[in-house]
Amino acid sequence: MEESNFITILGLTAGVLTTIAYLPQLIKTWKSKSAEDLSWSMLIVLCTGIILWLVYGTYVHDIPIIAANIVTFLFAGMILVLKIKYR
Repeated sequence: MEESNFITILGLTAGVLTTIAYLPQLIKTWKSKSAEDLSWSMLIVLCTGIILWLVYGTYVHDIPIIAANIVTFLFAGMILVLKIKYR
């Protein structure tokens, strides 16, 4: 396997794992209809960081960073919306 392909697969794997890590929290928040235990500041800082990673990934044309952060932002953004909805 060529080194650049390995690095791309490594990046995509890391992106998938860190992205799906938000899925259990999203499901729990949706089912319990409560996001009381989630910090506002953590969610806002997280979403801001994800957006900055997305901008960076776009700037350097890095598909794993772009793809992972689009999905991560959707999950984190949905958790933020649920936090607002269920307060």
